[in-house]
Amino acid sequence: MTAPEDAAPGIATRLPIRPLFTGIVFLGSFLLFLIQPLFARAVLPVLGGSPSVWNTAMLFYQATLLLGYGYAHVLQRFPFRVQAITHVGVLAVAALTLPIGIASLGGADTGNAAAFWLLQLLAMSIGPVFFAVSAQAPLMQAWFARSPDPAAASPYFLYSASNAGSLLGLLAYPFVLEPFTGLPFQQNFWSVGYLALLGLVALGGVMVVKSGVRAPATAPDTVSERGARPVTWGRRLHWVLLAAVPSGLMLSTTTHITTDIMAMPLLWVLPLAAYLISFILVFSARGALATRLAIAISPAALMFSALGMLAVGQATTFYGLASLLTLLVVATALHGTLAADRPPAGKLTEFYLWMSAGGVVGGLFPALIAPQLFDWVYEHPILLLAAALLIPMPPLRKWIGDLWKGKGLASRALRILTPVVTLILGWWLGASFNIVDPTLLQTLGLLALVGLGILAIGRPIMFTWTLAMLMLALGGWQQIDISTIEKARQRSFFGVYTIQNSKSTQTRRLLHGTTLHGAQSLDPAKSRMPLTYYAPESGVGLAMRTAPSLFGANARIGVVGLGTGSLSCYATPSENWTIFEIDPLMVELATDPAVFSFISQCKPDVRIVLGDARLKLAEEPASRFDILAVDAFSSDAIPLHLLTKEAFETYRRTLSPNGVLLVHVSNRFMDLRPVVAALARDIGMTARMRTYVPSDADKMESYNPSIWIALTRDDAAMTRFTEATADSADWLPVPARDDVPAWTDEFASVLPVLKIFGFEQ
Repeated sequence: MTAPEDAAPGIATRLPIRPLFTGIVFLGSFLLFLIQPLFARAVLPVLGGSPSVWNTAMLFYQATLLLGYGYAHVLQRFPFRVQAITHVGVLAVAALTLPIGIASLGGADTGNAAAFWLLQLLAMSIGPVFFAVSAQAPLMQAWFARSPDPAAASPYFLYSASNAGSLLGLLAYPFVLEPFTGLPFQQNFWSVGYLALLGLVALGGVMVVKSGVRAPATAPDTVSERGARPVTWGRRLHWVLLAAVPSGLMLSTTTHITTDIMAMPLLWVLPLAAYLISFILVFSARGALATRLAIAISPAALMFSALGMLAVGQATTFYGLASLLTLLVVATALHGTLAADRPPAGKLTEFYLWMSAGGVVGGLFPALIAPQLFDWVYEHPILLLAAALLIPMPPLRKWIGDLWKGKGLASRALRILTPVVTLILGWWLGASFNIVDPTLLQTLGLLALVGLGILAIGRPIMFTWTLAMLMLALGGWQQIDISTIEKARQRSFFGVYTIQNSKSTQTRRLLHGTTLHGAQSLDPAKSRMPLTYYAPESGVGLAMRTAPSLFGANARIGVVGLGTGSLSCYATPSENWTIFEIDPLMVELATDPAVFSFISQCKPDVRIVLGDARLKLAEEPASRFDILAVDAFSSDAIPLHLLTKEAFETYRRTLSPNGVLLVHVSNRFMDLRPVVAALARDIGMTARMRTYVPSDADKMESYNPSIWIALTRDDAAMTRFTEATADSADWLPVPARDDVPAWTDEFASVLPVLKIFGFEQ
């Protein structure tokens, strides 16, 4: 029953309703963003490290969040007491699934039905609690709007508390919980937080009822500029677009900077943090000021972002940070525009429902659709252009706006010639511009293009067109040209692969983003030579060359990570080789003689096992391999589940009594040596390390520095192995650190071994 407007004012002023609901919204969002990395960490060893796992999980989270917002919206049709009882009941029923864990679904499906299997697993494991908590942000704001608190007419400030909780939950897991606690503690910690949330929600409902339930405000709040307008379908579509572009841009920025800038561990946290900060800013008390500032800066940020079309090879750290700043500015401008158009509190849950729908639409494009359509991260510039269309940028000066709108000869010439001139400049600069050493004429042409872009600010279509031409001028045509060359660049769930022919070294190289995955000489006489990290004097080169003398002519060799297939050219005809590779596209590239011919020339009968290496190795018989080389960590985004105690126990099980496990730990952003040292100690294996630094002559042959660690069951096997290579190498003890324990499926953190921008901490 709805109380009159002036009901129980004395009680209302004495009850701390506002702090309570702020705490409820904050805690709910904290738990929502904490459970995502927590559960992903728990399920990783079950289904493996495929990016499709992450894409499917993200789809589940976004879809469930949308369902939660829809539930909150539908619940508003019922009396407040019914809402309170219903939602507390939903929270209580969901609590029966605690503590959170992995539901029993039988064996993991890693085939074509893996995505469906994972969706089932997510739904059965955390679906009930995730759904219940996902409704918190809009529902608690709607409840607060029914309270007699003076701020109830404008409850949108609670959305800042929601995003602050999300941001803290996002950062707390990798920086606090994961480094210092194991999975059992994390699961129990989340469960305790959930029960606390249940109690606080029940208390919040009681307090609203006791203080007098009010009708939600129907007038626009004092911050919203256009809230009194009718909620039409056109307005709803505008909400969806304003929410979709920042959501998609957050994911495309992550993909872009990890593909062509750096794949530094934990880097994915930063774009999501910038995205959440934008919400905190625009829904705060000074949200209008933050929005105006972001809109004023956005033209410069967008035009600078045109540099993203270049395959940046230098100043990557600077450009990576600039990309994050662009995301923050653009997201704040768009979210601020969205916040300024928010309806009265009576339409609050509908507003959030459409905002959530936009988030899902925006996330689907870069996460699932773009990888199927494009061979490069073209979704990133597309979303930046969409942002340019949506941000309400005013002209820099009133006279500039009047000039565009005028009917005189100058105005008509400006409207007609600007798109033509910018097209010509974009085409010409795209074909000839060199950012490292531009000519004076090219510099003037670029300045003219930028100047026309500045002049077009305030004209959304013209500014977007000019921005597109600037992107083409600064590398866009080059990217498109690469895409037109057959097999020069391909894309899978695992990233973007580029094949480059180097005239200076006469080699063909395979790049995964910015990480070198192998190279082959274009000289037919040298085409069988393993290059890069696999030089004859490297740890793995020495091991493979001595395999016949150590284990006989029929030595059994296993390799985790196919790359270009370089290692296969160490094989002898009678050796039995098995290579484990997770990406079907990598198998396609390495087995096509027209692309890389190592396998076709050296070991055409090699057995290639497709799938997550840890899961597939668990299916192999005991003592299967004499040498097992694990080469999955040279990429900067390492598959952590292949570096845990449980994984190394799987490797050891597959080794013969005198077998050798080789682990490649060359890495730009992590020092993995102490991790392997701790693992060797905990599972009782002997470890030695070979650091190879090529001479000037070796560098001419395209050999790269590398660090390989050899592990054996005991000292005797290690002595046997090192003596076989003693004439050409020193195998040294692996450095250990007290602050780096052995990683397990329940406990692992990259923070202690992280290097900052390529330098150790």
